[in-house]
Amino acid sequence: MIRLAEVFRQFLPAYDATHRRSAQAHKVCRQINACRTPALGGFRLQCANCDEVGFLYHACRNRHCPRCQHKVSEAWEQARLADVVDTPYFHLVFTLPHELNGWARLHPSAIYSALFRSVWNTVNTLGQDKKRLSGQLGMTAVLHTWGQNLSQHIHLHCLIPGGALNARGEWHPAKSNYLFPVKVLSRLFRGRMVAALRDGLENGSLPRLTDQQSCGSTLNQLMNKDWVVYARHCLSKPETVVRYLSRYTRKIALSESRLINLDEHTVSFRYQDYRDHQKKVMTLEGDEFIRRFLQHVLPHGFMRIRHYGWLSNASRAKLLPKVRQAIAKPHEPYLQQETGTALSVPLHPVEQPDPFQGIPCCHCKQGMMVVVGRLRPAKAGLECICR
Repeated sequence: MIRLAEVFRQFLPAYDATHRRSAQAHKVCRQINACRTPALGGFRLQCANCDEVGFLYHACRNRHCPRCQHKVSEAWEQARLADVVDTPYFHLVFTLPHELNGWARLHPSAIYSALFRSVWNTVNTLGQDKKRLSGQLGMTAVLHTWGQNLSQHIHLHCLIPGGALNARGEWHPAKSNYLFPVKVLSRLFRGRMVAALRDGLENGSLPRLTDQQSCGSTLNQLMNKDWVVYARHCLSKPETVVRYLSRYTRKIALSESRLINLDEHTVSFRYQDYRDHQKKVMTLEGDEFIRRFLQHVLPHGFMRIRHYGWLSNASRAKLLPKVRQAIAKPHEPYLQQETGTALSVPLHPVEQPDPFQGIPCCHCKQGMMVVVGRLRPAKAGLECICR
């Protein structure tokens, strides 16, 4: 399998000659290059049966690394299983028009934060509407900034339980299989997002957008076009819902399994063309591939997964029991089976095996590789410290 680190090592020097990387992009590239290499240190292993020696290096754990985050995703999945309620769920996707891609490149934190706020204001307004659900919704939102071909495609995946909790503690279930009309969601989202951007231009939170006349014209044009909102009814089986959302939380712009060829000048990868529902192959020049990948590096410390309403971190402990009580169905923790044992949910491949539990030996196929020493990071000199 072709590794992303191989692409970086081959094409980054040429890319840096014509492009300027941000400090965060430098950090991401450095950590991906070091992932599972002697640079990060690790363990020295030896088979108890045939004395075969091996090495297991540490992962970088960067959230942009395609080889990491699996264990984090598993832990997140198990934690969210405890939050699932017995009601149908809805998957909504709010897409930012491509006319705003340039704005997002100049001010990613401000634009992404405005997107989160606008989406929550949209669904919360409709949820509080007395003609609809007349209560507070719960929502988990995950930011994605890419399309399958690594192009800039900013959108928010939202998973929303199908109902609202009112002030009297009553549960109002959704009465349709799409939660809210898509056209209403689109127009309200458009208005909230454009208003947030106008406020940003006025209060100085978008200082790099200096041409006020051009920006105002762009926003006026956006108000005259339809914005894309996708709504889908999901299965309500608890483990299915959580696993579904977990897949979105750990995804990055490109998985290494999609890389199929690397030569002196180009990189080829598979992608899904959703317009004609076919899998295709795209070949890019090395520097263009790196440019597309690095444009999806998030600002330092930016939270790409957020919870709202009665699922927010501030309200979950207090309101979640009320929601379950209001649904009027006895709740059994989804971490338990009927027999009382832990729920067996298929998990994603782990980041790396636990060396202290032993790893099957690839040489003799009978013994277990166990830790016999530690390896210092290569920058301090590769060295084994016997236990």
